[in-house]
Amino acid sequence: MADLNPVAKRIHNVSPNPVRLTLDDGTSAVYRMHSTEFFQLEFQAEGERQDDDGAEYRLITTEDNESVLLGRKGPDESEWSMVGEVAEAARAEATEN
Repeated sequence: MADLNPVAKRIHNVSPNPVRLTLDDGTSAVYRMHSTEFFQLEFQAEGERQDDDGAEYRLITTEDNESVLLGRKGPDESEWSMVGEVAEAARAEATEN
């Protein structure tokens, strides 16, 4: 049986504490997840970014389970937009909360 995606597993283990996500373009921010779930190997999470009031964020694994993708929906938007691929997830430092 295939393993869980290591980035998704880290996000799940850190939540509900704040998690710093670094994207494949090098940008990073602190997120607080409201829910994280695995459906067998597939991962899904929903939450918010600390410095982006009103926007919703969703994380999902790709079909091949190789990557975790981050999407955003703003308070005045009806559609989700792709933010990027999560390269790294780590527990946020206390000073970042």
